[in-house]
Amino acid sequence: MSKNSRTIAWVIAGVGLLFGAIGLTWRITQGHQMANYGSYVPWGLWVAGYIYMIGLSAGAFLLSTLVYVFQIKRLERVGKLALFTALVTLFAAMLMVWVDLGHPLRAWRLIFRTHVTSIMGWMAWLYSSYFILLVAELWFAMRADLARCSDDPGLRGKLCSFLTFGRKDVDEGAIAHDYRILKVLASIGVPVAVAFHGGVGALFGVVGARPFWHGGLTPIVFLVGALASGGALLAFLTAIWGPDRGTPAHRDTVVFLGQLVLGLLAIDVLLEWAEFSTGFISSVPSLTESIRLIMFGPYWWAFWIVHVAAGIVAPLLLLAFRGRSVTAVGWASGLIAATFLTVRLNIVLPGLDVEELDGLKEAFSGPGLSFSYFPSAGEWFVFVGVAALAGAVFLLGYQLLPIVRQKEVV
Repeated sequence: MSKNSRTIAWVIAGVGLLFGAIGLTWRITQGHQMANYGSYVPWGLWVAGYIYMIGLSAGAFLLSTLVYVFQIKRLERVGKLALFTALVTLFAAMLMVWVDLGHPLRAWRLIFRTHVTSIMGWMAWLYSSYFILLVAELWFAMRADLARCSDDPGLRGKLCSFLTFGRKDVDEGAIAHDYRILKVLASIGVPVAVAFHGGVGALFGVVGARPFWHGGLTPIVFLVGALASGGALLAFLTAIWGPDRGTPAHRDTVVFLGQLVLGLLAIDVLLEWAEFSTGFISSVPSLTESIRLIMFGPYWWAFWIVHVAAGIVAPLLLLAFRGRSVTAVGWASGLIAATFLTVRLNIVLPGLDVEELDGLKEAFSGPGLSFSYFPSAGEWFVFVGVAALAGAVFLLGYQLLPIVRQKEVV
């Protein structure tokens, strides 16, 4: 990372953290009153932000398995970067959930006081397992490099030395042993990642009262979206801060990631088209109304301009016609990763914006009794703050840990 790009990134993160501090202060002092959701629309930006960030994590992790399980040599240089990105975005996703629900110190109850038939309980178990696997896998992926940098001067050397936990052997036998364990952990992580993010989709898909969510394909849509957005984030980070920037090896890695993202985006678009087209043809009133709200409602621009134009058309053109350019792949991937938030918003909100009983919109009036929702300034501030905190953690880890500095050992 160049000094200029590092400075710009830290400035952006610092500004975002300032906004986040303001939003968190409002959240603590005002409770849910600072948010615009209510009784009819109980989920808003923070829930959409949670499934957006958890999707980034699952997608980045599943791409890391191409290195550690399927041994794709062209991606071996970004294996640790993918794992670290997955860990940071998981951290951000959990923060979004805690901010939305409140009382994060009670989160342990979801793990120890739930029922085997509860999808929410299963998600808590799977998230915990996924977190443990991620931390362990990242440690084994970095262990040899941590040993190598343990003699570096300053804070970095001390941190690397501490994180080795006394294991500083870097001979071929020790590295091969690390990799064997890493491969086992990554193999276990594949079904766990599929299960936990598919479980997020199932949490929506099993709600029969919401036809826009209800369906067997909903978990699959979530998984494909996670791969597309998480892959795009990894490609973006690799293009900007990947190992050995400016070399043919770096260009080859970025171009290959761009090809993967292009294919995943095409599949995601195909699934979205299938959902929307069959939804219209089915003529189920609440389903077609949700789709109509997405495409032609008050926030039509979020779908057509942000999602379709900036998140699909522009990246597809860049990847299809300029896919050999690192800059083009970086821009295309950044657009996909950033605009995918609108995809998650267009899952959460339209399914809630449709009245379940005819006349419910006019039957009652009062605070929170509205189907019209747009995030408040406080909600945006908190979301930006969580994203900025994740960015700051990423930058700190990038600078202090051997995420991309040493050649991957595979």
